[in-house]
Amino acid sequence: MDQVVERRPSEVEEATTALINHVVGAIDAAAVVMEPFYHLEFMGIFPALVYAAMLQALPRSNDYRPMHGRSKGNDLADGTHTRVKIDLFPEYIRHLPPEQRGVWQMVGDALCSEPVKNAFRRKLAPALAKRFGPKFNDVGMFPIPILTRDVPGYKITPHTDTHWKGITVQLYLPRDEANTDIGTIFHDVLPDGSMPKARQMKFAPNSGYAFAVGDDTWHSADPVHDRVETRDSILLTYFVDQGLLKVLRNRGKRFGNFLLNEVRART
Repeated sequence: MDQVVERRPSEVEEATTALINHVVGAIDAAAVVMEPFYHLEFMGIFPALVYAAMLQALPRSNDYRPMHGRSKGNDLADGTHTRVKIDLFPEYIRHLPPEQRGVWQMVGDALCSEPVKNAFRRKLAPALAKRFGPKFNDVGMFPIPILTRDVPGYKITPHTDTHWKGITVQLYLPRDEANTDIGTIFHDVLPDGSMPKARQMKFAPNSGYAFAVGDDTWHSADPVHDRVETRDSILLTYFVDQGLLKVLRNRGKRFGNFLLNEVRART
């Protein structure tokens, strides 16, 4: 891990560029799966050294803050939040110890980079064109990468993501393959309205999936069972960044979350 975080600025920049290139290559090499909707499945999204450093740098539970939205409804009876998060932006991770901050700064910078965004656009082109039309590349996309931690009891029922989102990516961070059965589930939608399970992602080390958000992208997660201590992953969401309302909303949301994080850090 020290090889990753203890570097001069020029070395950090070089390492970040190498990480970006690796992630872009992994996206380009991702398997395209058409059913039940167009999506990508990939392995080895991070270099082995970086992935090992990420696992070693996972923050303590009290460094995370509660995840809002649908996740709030899964809080346990005693008030325990079953999904918590850390935004991988510099203004959030600055409160982490230096050895952790260096790793997540590099990962966050890579995931927010233009080459990574453009790689997702290329690979998801058919699905993006279906939603946004042939000029989908002109639609702005605002990346927000968050490190998430789920604990037993977390679940989410079948849903499609909000129209504010353009691309959804989840990168799994388990230490081994002991619990591959807790990955995200993709659903078919039958004429009678039922939504049987069509495909389930494996919660395997250094793996993940991505899809362009659409009306047919129904997905869910079964309850995390008590054989799992934590279910760690990165959620990388590209919010549609087109038009004054969306542009202001995206930046206002980032600033608002920053303020909440600062209040939490001081209390």
